[in-house]
Amino acid sequence: QVQLVESGGGLVQPGESLRLSCAASGSIFTGNVMSWHRQAPGKERELVASITTARTTNYADSVKGRFTIFRDNAKNTVYLQMNSLKPEDTAVYYCRIRVFPVDSIYWGQGTQVTVSS
Repeated sequence: QVQLVESGGGLVQPGESLRLSCAASGSIFTGNVMSWHRQAPGKERELVASITTARTTNYADSVKGRFTIFRDNAKNTVYLQMNSLKPEDTAVYYCRIRVFPVDSIYWGQGTQVTVSS
């Protein structure tokens, strides 16, 4: 089992920044992919960014150049630095970990990000 604890959400104005954190504990194994997803009201959950243990990253086109995902493997923690936030970034943000070789997936409880003037 893996537990994920997220923090860092909140209310900000357009153009401002936020940093989300997600700490993993439990059976992490040495190979995993950590990612951030988001779900806006009335929309499906979508991938925002992902990062492997080797720090290979992938981003949704809508956040490229504004968001940065990075991780601290010693702390089993992944971060999402969000700059130049827009109202359309408003959503519940979920942390996810996919662990190998068992190929199990775990989700965090979600943290609300609201971008509004």
